[in-house]
Amino acid sequence: MPDVRFFLQPSVSVIPLAATNWTFRHGQMRCRTKVHSGTHWRQPLILGGLATYGVKNITKDCCTLDLKTSEQSGTYDPAAAHQLHIAQSLAVTPAGEALTENLRAEMMEIPGGVFEMGARRSSFPSDLDSPRRKVRVSPFLLAPTTVTNSQFDRFTRETGYRTVAEREGWSFVFHLLLGAELGRWPDSPPDLPWWRKVHGASWSAPEGPGSDVVSRPDHPVVHVTWYDALAYARWSGLRLPREAEWEFAARGGLKNKKFPWGDELMPGGRYAMNTFQGAFPHRNSGDDGWIGTAPADAFAPNGYGLYNMTGNVWEWVQDYFGALPVAGLLPAQDPAGPEDGYARVQRGGSYLCHVSYCDRYHVHSRTQNDPDSSAGNCGFRVAADL
Repeated sequence: MPDVRFFLQPSVSVIPLAATNWTFRHGQMRCRTKVHSGTHWRQPLILGGLATYGVKNITKDCCTLDLKTSEQSGTYDPAAAHQLHIAQSLAVTPAGEALTENLRAEMMEIPGGVFEMGARRSSFPSDLDSPRRKVRVSPFLLAPTTVTNSQFDRFTRETGYRTVAEREGWSFVFHLLLGAELGRWPDSPPDLPWWRKVHGASWSAPEGPGSDVVSRPDHPVVHVTWYDALAYARWSGLRLPREAEWEFAARGGLKNKKFPWGDELMPGGRYAMNTFQGAFPHRNSGDDGWIGTAPADAFAPNGYGLYNMTGNVWEWVQDYFGALPVAGLLPAQDPAGPEDGYARVQRGGSYLCHVSYCDRYHVHSRTQNDPDSSAGNCGFRVAADL
């Protein structure tokens, strides 16, 4: 791998990349190495002659480099980071046919058919989820629940796989879940003060140091990136669902309804999914029984026997984010999304969705996220061909 050159003084400091712990994430390049203490530079950096960056926030423990472009030295291509993460995911050794067959036996058979994908009118135009268009989906298998902490624990023990959050040393945690530790973690993404960057947060320590999942084995695994979901799918001999498959399954056989059970948010006056109640983001009353994640099989399943297809955790799917399939005279057959891109699609909403902020807890709702992004409300479920 190339050297990293810091133009900090008239002389050039060279740090071999292999001797540091560099990672690419959220549009930034990060390293963990002792460089200089308490100094801030904003000067050029050349990575192997390929890209120029602006250097900021160099401390004794870490430096963060904002990605920039330069005509003189070329443009940084996120595909390089993507290929690195993909390689780590595909390096996982499959568990074998016995495990795959056991998992397939627990999955629900989704009959396939034609349905209207998307919304009549979008609440968030940037989500590209409207208008509706007819899509045909072939029969397939889908897990009745998202992958649980117990299932992911077995995966990591048998493979030694470490998630992106574990390798990088941090992930985002919702502030109300930090309790007395909130003041310890002041850093947030721009304009999202309710998310806190917590060092040590990962799937096995969802709220950071001192937390664990021992009492939550049946809850969805969280703090997983798209790459982590891909690694699990490879190990299990399964795959991630395509977005059209996911929405067809979420509808549970119903036509043009808002939720997996119909159009009422609270059918019969009862909560049917895990979302945010109260005043977002400051107070969650927990009226649905949960403040954070709920068990993966909480609440009633839909018509196909699938649990929590809306609420609880956002679910990664296979597709790159882009426009829905083109509406035509004939329904699109098994669309797989754009052929290329960067951001991946997430579906279903989460325990943080609220009508005042993220009203995306409907069967048509979608969002996009960087494939290396992890947070305490991101999970996934697996699918398989029939």
